[in-house]
Amino acid sequence: MTDYTHWFLRARLKTRQLLLLVALSEEGNIHRAAQVLNMTQPAASKLLKDLEDVLGVALFERLPRGMRPTWYGETMIRHARAALASLNQAHDELQAAKNGQFGQVNLGSITAPGLALLPPTVASVKLAHPNLQITVQIEPSNVLIEKLNRGTLDIVAGRLSQEHDKAALRYERVADEPICAIARPGHPLLSASQPTLSDVFRYGWIVPPAGSMLRHRFDLMVQQHGLEHPSNVVETSALLFICKMMQQSDMVSVLSMDVARYYANHGLMSIVPVVMPCEMEPFGFITRRDRMLSPASEVVLKALKASALVVYGTSFGADSTVN
Repeated sequence: MTDYTHWFLRARLKTRQLLLLVALSEEGNIHRAAQVLNMTQPAASKLLKDLEDVLGVALFERLPRGMRPTWYGETMIRHARAALASLNQAHDELQAAKNGQFGQVNLGSITAPGLALLPPTVASVKLAHPNLQITVQIEPSNVLIEKLNRGTLDIVAGRLSQEHDKAALRYERVADEPICAIARPGHPLLSASQPTLSDVFRYGWIVPPAGSMLRHRFDLMVQQHGLEHPSNVVETSALLFICKMMQQSDMVSVLSMDVARYYANHGLMSIVPVVMPCEMEPFGFITRRDRMLSPASEVVLKALKASALVVYGTSFGADSTVN
């Protein structure tokens, strides 16, 4: 039960103070922040001072040419963003109800389930609820989880890493993500009876950028199997560029099997018949523990799980959540 007598709630924080915190973090200058919020600079300064007096800490360093959040300020800004995002969501849901709509759900996904899982899910949801508004963002897991924490995404199909606060996130495992080597249709490797890793590494490579999970797995595979790291390398994660580059060369690349199958089915690339021992960590459905899903989000999550059963053979029981 909520403790309504908590001093922080009794302080009667104003929504405009939360807006000011976010505006200051983005503008770095109280004059510009005040302009954005359509208030005078003295009024903005008083709002900030009142808040700092209530909290008993300085939220911003006053610099000669602007303002910079303190550690306390960063903490308040993060929570202000979440609170404002929640209020915006409440407004959107009320407007949707007034307009006869079901609601809005913001989905985020890494590339593989974005191709294999999200399209059938969204299609089934839209068939049953045509007025439900769905947005889809395809990004790396770290980007998606940051947006989930900020309240701009409701559900993520991605991976959890060591740096993520798992206590604040609910994770339900979906599937592993096998990796394969790809090349252009007609590549010499495709005519070999049983190409090996050594055969594949005789060619130039298009690899993911340094710092990405797939690149990390690729580099580990090279090291663990005593392979010579390719010197003829192009770094990119842009799939359309990879397709075009392979069409004009004998370079090979590494990609999630689900993504490779999609492009192979359209004749844009071929899967090289060689085992790539650099499987990615499993991905799953990720939501915030401290935020109740809206009815619309519950519908979409249920549809995601139904699609996961068809696509990956994954069923979700009471023990599917990782605490």
